Amino acid sequence: MNKVLLITLLTLAVSNNTSFAQKTTDKPVVVISDKSGWHKIGKTTVNFKTEKEQVLIMGSNRFSAIKFKVQEAPIDLISIEAYFASGDKQDIGINMPISAPGESKIIELNGGMRTLKKIVFV
Repeated sequence: MNKVLLITLLTLAVSNNTSFAQKTTDKPVVVISDKSGWHKIGKTTVNFKTEKEQVLIMGSNRFSAIKFKVQEAPIDLISIEAYFASGDKQDIGINMPISAPGESKIIELNGGMRTLKKIVFV
């Protein structure tokens, strides 16, 4: 039996947010808020058959930090790759188990408020 892990991507965003996040098999999630704070911008299901999963982020929103919620099954999160609209990439070493239900620590993004394009989980 395959264990399934549900990862929810949350971000700390600025005001006037309208963002989408999607995985090709999932419907886009739309977040609309005019307040800064934590917002759900995506969701993916991990089937443990591949080493990497990704969430694409559409829109022009700017984020300064991210965190992840885990449901259904625990994971060992090795690292995260954050890709920005500028073409920059930030490799973030995590190396910690996350229980289910549980969440990651707050992960600050380099450069302050930046436009995210994609997050890859390893």
